[in-house]
Amino acid sequence: MKKLMAVVLLAAAAFAAEGYKVLNKIKIGGAAGWDYTALDNGARRLYVSHGTSVAVVDPDAGKVVGTISELHGVHGIAIAADLNRGFITNGQSNSVTIFDLKTLAKLGEPAVGGNPDAVCYEPKTQRVFTFNGRSSDSSVLNAKTGEVVATMPLGGKPEFCQADGAGKLYNNLEDKSEVVEIDAAKPSVTRRTSILPCEGPSGLAIDVKGKKLFSVCDGTMAVTDIATMKVIATPKIGQRPDAAGFDPDLGLAFSSNGAGTLSIVKLVNGKYDTVDTVTTEPGGRTMAVDPKLHRVYILAAEYGPPPAGGGRAQTLPDSFHVLVVGK
Repeated sequence: MKKLMAVVLLAAAAFAAEGYKVLNKIKIGGAAGWDYTALDNGARRLYVSHGTSVAVVDPDAGKVVGTISELHGVHGIAIAADLNRGFITNGQSNSVTIFDLKTLAKLGEPAVGGNPDAVCYEPKTQRVFTFNGRSSDSSVLNAKTGEVVATMPLGGKPEFCQADGAGKLYNNLEDKSEVVEIDAAKPSVTRRTSILPCEGPSGLAIDVKGKKLFSVCDGTMAVTDIATMKVIATPKIGQRPDAAGFDPDLGLAFSSNGAGTLSIVKLVNGKYDTVDTVTTEPGGRTMAVDPKLHRVYILAAEYGPPPAGGGRAQTLPDSFHVLVVGK
């Protein structure tokens, strides 16, 4: 009886809430409208997309410390810390703004494919890959010179990307419900796999050590084993997710959901399960994970009441902020 009770208590502890909650907000202000956010963990800078600008936030001090302005419909942000360079995709002008990480000065704006969305830096080849939604391809840049060295077809509409640090990248194809693997040196797609029943994937996170990918779809997270390129789990998550993240020290995968929740997935007794759901804010669908403080930074804004005749509620003026979630 005592042995059975111990097993029950151990199982209950494994599935207990992780203790995450909303800690505070970092005010950005200005007009709403946002997409990706990216954390430079070494420099402790959070880059926040904001329409035609990127706000640079000190997450430790909880304040805005800089702005990169005069951009053109910001989507993604990538950091090449070893080169002291950052890269911002401009969806409206089909270009990438290259900037200095220390001074925030613009260094160039090369043209890329149609409606560049996600962008990832691959450190082994020192290449930057933009994932272009309208042209369903990837523009490959030499991160040192900014020169576009290749255009790679993807066979579908790309969403979020991740690099493994060893020469491979991964990307969700939203319209195909697939994940593709890319050899950065060639560059070309080397493998692809269906991740159904995860349909229309957006956010993608990677566990480099465990060799797993986490794709998020409406209500479902697909966990893909990189070695076999097979889906091994489909835990339930919240509605209207956009971004995914992974904390390597805690072994937690996150999904930020536009319905106003943060889903937390964990490997428990050999199975990936949703172990916690944190109430955040409606519209809080993109995020970045802080591996140092084990926090999640979610972009959000306050909303007014829905229009009397129906339709979507509008964001309130000057209410854009970063929601800080942690323990």
